[in-house]
Parts: sequence; C-alpha cells; structure tokens
Amino acid sequence: MRRRHFLTGFGVGGYTLLVNAQHLPPAPTTPTREELDSVFSRIAPAQRRYNGREPHMATVDLETDVLVAGGGLAGICAAISAARHGARVILLQDRSRLGGNSSSEVKMHVVGANSHKSRPGWREGGLLEEFRLDDAVNNPQRCFEMWDLLLYDKVISERNITLLLETTLFAVNKDGAGIREAFARCDKSEHLYRIQAKLFIDCTGDSRLALEAGAEMRSGREARGEFNESLAPETADQETLGSSILFTSKLHRRPMPFTPPKWARKVTKEHLKFRQVNSWEYGYWWIEWGGDRNIIFDNERIRFELLSIVMGVWDYIKNSGAQPESANWALDWIGMMPGKRGSRRITGDHILTQQDLLKGEFHDAAAIGGWPMDDHPPGGFDRADVPPTVQIRTPEVYNIPLRCLYSRNVPNLMMAGRNISASYVAFTSTRVMGTCAVVGQAAGTAAAVCIENGILPRQLGGDRKRLFSYQQTLLRDDQTIRGVRNEDPKDIARLAKIRASGERGVARAALLNDGDVRDIPGKEVHHWEAAMGPDGAWIELTWDTPRTLRHVQITFDSGFQRELTLTASDTANRGIVRAAQTETVRDYTIWASGGKLSEPRKIAMVSGNHQRLRRHTFEPIEATRLRIHVTATNGDDSVRIFEVRCYA
Repeated sequence: MRRRHFLTGFGVGGYTLLVNAQHLPPAPTTPTREELDSVFSRIAPAQRRYNGREPHMATVDLETDVLVAGGGLAGICAAISAARHGARVILLQDRSRLGGNSSSEVKMHVVGANSHKSRPGWREGGLLEEFRLDDAVNNPQRCFEMWDLLLYDKVISERNITLLLETTLFAVNKDGAGIREAFARCDKSEHLYRIQAKLFIDCTGDSRLALEAGAEMRSGREARGEFNESLAPETADQETLGSSILFTSKLHRRPMPFTPPKWARKVTKEHLKFRQVNSWEYGYWWIEWGGDRNIIFDNERIRFELLSIVMGVWDYIKNSGAQPESANWALDWIGMMPGKRGSRRITGDHILTQQDLLKGEFHDAAAIGGWPMDDHPPGGFDRADVPPTVQIRTPEVYNIPLRCLYSRNVPNLMMAGRNISASYVAFTSTRVMGTCAVVGQAAGTAAAVCIENGILPRQLGGDRKRLFSYQQTLLRDDQTIRGVRNEDPKDIARLAKIRASGERGVARAALLNDGDVRDIPGKEVHHWEAAMGPDGAWIELTWDTPRTLRHVQITFDSGFQRELTLTASDTANRGIVRAAQTETVRDYTIWASGGKLSEPRKIAMVSGNHQRLRRHTFEPIEATRLRIHVTATNGDDSVRIFEVRCYA
C-alpha cells in the first residue's frame, strides 16, 4: 500500500487516502462530496501557523512526491501523467484557470508536430489527444471558457493531484545541490505554502522555479559559432521572440462604429505590408512586441504597447476605408494577458540544437516535435519592413531526449514546456503548445518512474533497462517516439495470432500488433480496416494455450490526418471536425472464450465512444480467444483499429 495525496481545487491543503498501488494508470475518478467536505474541514488552526512577517497570512505545510509549478499544457500533462502512474502531485498555477496560452485569457490555438495541416498524420497522441477529442465532442461551439473547464475537470478528477490555483511560487530551500522545499503564496486565501517534495518540475515558462533553485539557464540568442547553427545570428544577444495579445470580433446586423482610445497607435497600410488583415473574427499572432526588451521585467510596458497596437489595427480595419466589409463587425473580446513565446531556458545534460532537429538520433528519446524553426524579428510589429516570421521546415518530425528535460546542476529539478534545454534556434520550434504538452507528459511519466524506483532523472536516463521500460510506458500511454515501437514484454497480445471478419486493401489484421499506432499518409499503414457489414465487423486474438487476462487496451483511429484544435479563427477551423471523429469506433463489445471459460464471456460493452485510447480492467480470466466486435463507428463505413494490448 502507498499513500496517495487527495486533491482540492481551491488551495486548501491535503487529504490522505490508502489505495492499492497499480502499475496501470487508473481511470480518473471524481472525488465525492463527502470527501471534499472532509478536506475543507481539515484546515483547522492546528494545521496553520501565522507568519510573523505577514501576520495575516497563514503558513500551511504540505508534502508530496512531485511538485509541478505552472499550469499551462506542459504542467497539466506533467501533473496528470505523474499522478496516473502513482505519484502524489501538487500542481501550482498562478492564474485562476489552467491552460496558459491555450486558455480563455490568451486564446491561442494549440499547434505542434503536424505543422498546422502541412504535415498530416503527425497530430500528437497521449493526453493532448484525449483532451482534444473530449473538447471536440463537448465544445462544438468553440468556446475557450469551456476548454478552461475541461482542463480543470481533468486535473481535479485525479485523486493524486492537489491543485492550488492563484498560487505563485516565490522561493525554495535546498539540501546541497537539490531542492528540499518550495514556497508559494495565495493571497486570495491568505495562505503561505511550504511544500516539501522529492522531485520538482518547472513548467512556468519563465523558469521561476529554476531561477530560485540556482539552475543553469540561458536566455537570448546564441552566436552562430557556438553550436554551428546556420540560422543563429553572427553574434550573441539577449533578444528573443516577442509577446502577443489577440482579439475576437463578431458580425452584427447593423453598422458598428469604433472610436479608438487616445493612446492607440496610428496604423497605416505601410505597417501592414507583410501582415494580412483579410479576416477579422480572430487576430492576429503578428501583433507582437517586446522581443528586443526584457520580456519578463518589461511585461507591463509590453502589455500597454500590445493593447495600443490592437486598438490601432482595429481602427485601421474599421475606419481607414480599406476594409468596408468590416462595417457590421465589432470587437467582443481583447486579451489582457500577453501571450509569451520565450524567456529563460534551463540547461540540461543535452542542449537541443538546429542539427538535432534536422537529423538527431537519441537513445533516450521521450517525445516528438515537428513545428518549423519559426523565428520572428524581436522588434515585432515595429519591424514593418520585414516579414513577421521566417519558417524553416524540418524534413521530418524529430525526437526530444529525456536529457533535455532535467537540470544539469540541480539533480531533482525537471522542466517541461518552452523552457526545456535548447538553443534559441531549436526553441523556435519546440516552444509551441502541442510540443510542450507531449514534453510535459514525458517529464511527468519520468518523475513517477523515478519516485517508484527511488532514483533521480539522470539515473533514469543512464540506465538502459529502466530507460527501455520508461519508453515502453510512454508508448502504452499513446505517446509517440519516432523509431520506437511496442516491444513491451508484458503485452500478451504480441504473442497472439490474429484473424478478422474481413480486411480492406493493405490494412491487414496482422498489422494490429506490428508495434506502430499511427499511419503516415501516403507512406505507411499500421492499422487493420474492414467494411462494416450488417452485423458490424470483428477482430479476434487467439493463443495456443490459455492466457490470464485482466486488462485490455484498444487504440482506435481518430483521424490523425486532420488537424484538431480549438480555434476562434474560421479559416483555421476549416476541415476540423467539432464532434466525434467520424473514423472512431463508437459501439463495441469485447468477448473472451476458450481456456477455462465454458462459454463466451462478455467482459466489456461500450456505446457512444469518441476516444482513441480505451482501457478495460476486469476480474482475471483464463482464455484462449479475445474478440472485439464493432457494431458502429461515428459515421465512417469502415472500422479501423491500430492496436490491441492485453495484460495479466
């Protein structure tokens, strides 16, 4: 038995449950009302000490396995992956909502390895795909506040996570080189938290946790000669990518006038020479500024300047006469929080470089990227004389190694998000949120493995046996690592013979256990496909001798060839299915037979599925056959399955 830390969504301390340790990630379960009431009642005077320096702030001591600082997509995926693998997690977020730049405070759509539709088939799997599929079904109206709520639900539904919102980390104490405890404050609840943990993951973007811990860091742009990167400037500087503020607008039935504030910039046609304004329901990532300043210290100045540019651009759209079709359009939202792209990057045992993105191979690969190397002029909107971006596409998706996800000099510090160990050139690709999310999942899973084995991240990376097991765990959770296939020795399905009700083209039944769970359009096929007959379609695994089965995992097709992201842009939304993906199996039944079973036994029956990865755990049985009978998809006339795994 191991102790699990129960969550509260409101920063009110901890509650301990005794749960059987499991090596399989449990299905998320929501705390009961009685459990929540028990948590809140435990914040008694005996648990709190009033701080002498700030007499109205109560000090609350917490203890956990993993502290994750930062609640963007990297931090969310790190926290959930660590929690689902048995680690107790505290997740700190300095805002009232989760999601970072993807939240309703910024409204940036999540992009990644599939390069916004230009690299079909490489949409991220794992936790991010789970979130996207749920959002597509439950949020067809494309509301960012509903995305906020989905992320909140995902986090608080994990019993191993304590979520502290509106809580800012501000200091740490160390034992030698490692971190012993971190300090955070929530002024809304008048709490000062002292949090002891074994491992710490910095997902703050600005590397605040690493800064307080004295971790080696980089900022700005390296000189071309340091890593021999052709895309780097000749001399090093402290410039980076700027921040952006977005806006949305709506069409009305009558003319909607607009008068800009006095502090708005005067924007002319010359300012927009390289910047398109041919649609205005959602704009614009190129309203960017501040990369030639200190992106952290000058944040308030940057906010003002970005708002002045937004007002100036909208004034141009409405009042210059160049866009008469905009007469009935009016602003309905303007971001007030600058969406940051870059600041500090933490130095790990490996620094990812331009060459790594082009042809790097890593024995400790843990996640993929694939966004172009996407550099912007640090002056942003002030550089009207140059294009707002120069994108250099990588020839293929690339792997990111575990050595980029932990600190070189603080042994129990990991990182995920835009602050991983990378040169500036590599960072211009790895910084996008789809990549940050899968890096977060890799870091969180690694943290849980380290906690379970009593080791540090560097030791995990240096132990080939544990590293192999770690990579196989990531694959089992639908994380993609280029060139790494399912070789899990515990997966009984790899030993089975496979037959099916039918096959379509090259999508043969035998591909079900070839170890790959995604197609590469026009190049590789790794799924079984069959026509849906009057009685559906089925696939069956058989073993020569009875096998003990307790867990079955199925990976369905969820349309990786399309983009799937939440966006306020009508243009970007074209081709996105804001519902259950048509290819995905909707209704199915799992049957076991043979062995000690006198007759076929129904072990699972599902209707209304929209997820790619489905897991079923049941009482152990001995069988020689396992059949998955599909009776409906979400609209397609074929059934497609990438993989079936079976475990005892």
